[in-house]
Amino acid sequence: MAAELDFSPPEIPEPTFMENVLRYGLFFGAIFQLICVLAIILPVSKSHKTDSDSFEPKNTETVKKP
Repeated sequence: MAAELDFSPPEIPEPTFMENVLRYGLFFGAIFQLICVLAIILPVSKSHKTDSDSFEPKNTETVKKP
C-alpha cells in the first residue's frame, strides 16, 4: 500500500515571459496605488509664506509697466 503513494512534487512549468511581465506589472501597479492612497491620506503641509502670498490682493500700480 505504501509503495502505491507518490510523494514527489507536482511538475509545475516555468513561468513564461508574459506571465513574468504580468506578475511584475501587477506588483508595481499595487505599489503605485498605495502611494496614491497615502498621498490622499497624508497631505503635504504648505509653507506659511506661499499661503500668505496667494491671498494678497495685487496692487494695480505694481502690475502696470511705466
